[in-house]
Order: sequence, then structure tokens, then C-alpha cells
Amino acid sequence: MKTQSKSRQGTIVPVLVAVIIVIVLLLIVIGDMVYTIQPGDRGVAITLGKADPQFRPPGFGFKYPFITQIVPVSVRVQSAAFTATCFSSDLQNVSAKITVNYHITEDKAVTICTQYNQNILEGIVQPRTEEALKEITALHTAEEIVKQRESIKNVALDGLRLKTKGIVEVDDLVIQNIDLSPELEQAIEAKMVQEQEAAKAHFVQDKAKVEAETAIISAKGQAESISIQGEALAKTPELVSLKIVEKWDGHAPLYVGGNTGGANLLLPIKGSSSSGQ
Repeated sequence: MKTQSKSRQGTIVPVLVAVIIVIVLLLIVIGDMVYTIQPGDRGVAITLGKADPQFRPPGFGFKYPFITQIVPVSVRVQSAAFTATCFSSDLQNVSAKITVNYHITEDKAVTICTQYNQNILEGIVQPRTEEALKEITALHTAEEIVKQRESIKNVALDGLRLKTKGIVEVDDLVIQNIDLSPELEQAIEAKMVQEQEAAKAHFVQDKAKVEAETAIISAKGQAESISIQGEALAKTPELVSLKIVEKWDGHAPLYVGGNTGGANLLLPIKGSSSSGQ
């Protein structure tokens, strides 16, 4: 009996070991059959070195175990900052600090993974941004580049979008800073100060001109008014007496005489009737 019991135990142990091994292998196989793609990513299935032309959407899925690999490709908006060196039309060295916001469309996930190995920044964005910026800065002087930064940026952005069309979607391009040589910066600053002073002087001249023209108009108006009044007096001499009566305050005696063309006018003294009594 003891011999049989030992024999059974000797048989059961290998079987249990084999079962455990099989279960572990099954778990490994099952574990390699499933995959999960996070939101904001798209999966590219590569089986024995060949990529599936259809991307895998976010979520849970199955694949061939061991022979298929799922490579995640981000379609989120990404930001890249770098410095681009270019030249102006007057052959000045211009260094620009740039930030580019871009993203990959999901239909290009497989292309990006297989052709560019997901090296979007160094393979596509940065070199083509520098190329677009060099094309526009070569048409402007260093001074124009500094003064027209927003315009330069818009043209460079349009050019960059054309150069990356069908591969990467460029959302925005920001020129954070433009660095020139210290001597050139001082020269541009001095010129800008001179232009501001000239504009201020021109404004003062225009203001003085307007004030002078206003004074001339006012003087002409006064002269015409005097001329009209003179003509009226010549035609109606009694108008002088009327004006005097209108302005008299009734408190002081007033006698008007002379060669005014009208009769002498005597205004009575206030309270004269009581004094006469």
C-alpha cells in the first residue's frame, strides 16, 4: 500500500507541474493577445514587420500574440520650441525663438509610424519651419523683420502649413523673440527714436497750421461783421441811439451829442423830478 501511495504521488506531482506550466503559458498567451490604447492615441498594428494600413482606435482590443505589436501614435496637440537662424535681405544674421503647435491627424498615424518613425519634430516640423521662415526673412531687411513681426509670422505660418500639408497639421506659430547683433539693435533703436521725434514735430507743425488757419478765419469773420455793422450804421444813423438806450442801466445821466448823423439825446437823471420840487 505504501508503495502504491508513493507511486501515485510520484505521478501526480509531474502532472500538477505540467498543468501549472500550461496555465501559465495560456495566461501569457492571453495576456499578449489583448491591448489597450489610451485616449488621444491611435494604434498601429505591425505584424512580422508589416504595418496594418488601418489604425486602431482608443480602447480595448485583440491581436495576434507574439507576432503582432501595437505602436501608439499621439494625435494630441503638441508644442515644440526651438531657435531658428536666418538672414535678412540686407544680409543680417537674425535669430528667432519659435514655438510651433501641431498635431497629427488620425488618418496619418500609420504613415507617421512607418515612414518617419514618429520623429515628427526633428524630421518634419523643425526643418520645414526654418525653411518657411528663411523664405520670408530673405525678402525683408532686419529692421522690417523687427517692426513687422506679426506679418512675418503670418506669412511663415502659411508657408509652413503648405510644406506640411498631408502629413502634420500646424495649429499656430509664435515668434517669441528676434535677436539681432547689438550694433544693429542700437542703430534700429536710434532710427526709431528719430522717426518718433520727426512725427512729433510734424504733429506740432500741423497743430500750429490749424490754429493759424482758425485765427485767420476768425479774423475774417470779425472783419466781415464790422463791415456789415458799418454799412448798417451808414444806412440807419438812428441805430446808434437805439444801441445806447439798450445798454443804459438807468442810474447815471447820459448825454449823447455830436456828429453822429442823428439828433442829440439826453437821458434824464434818476430822481430828477423829486429834486426839481
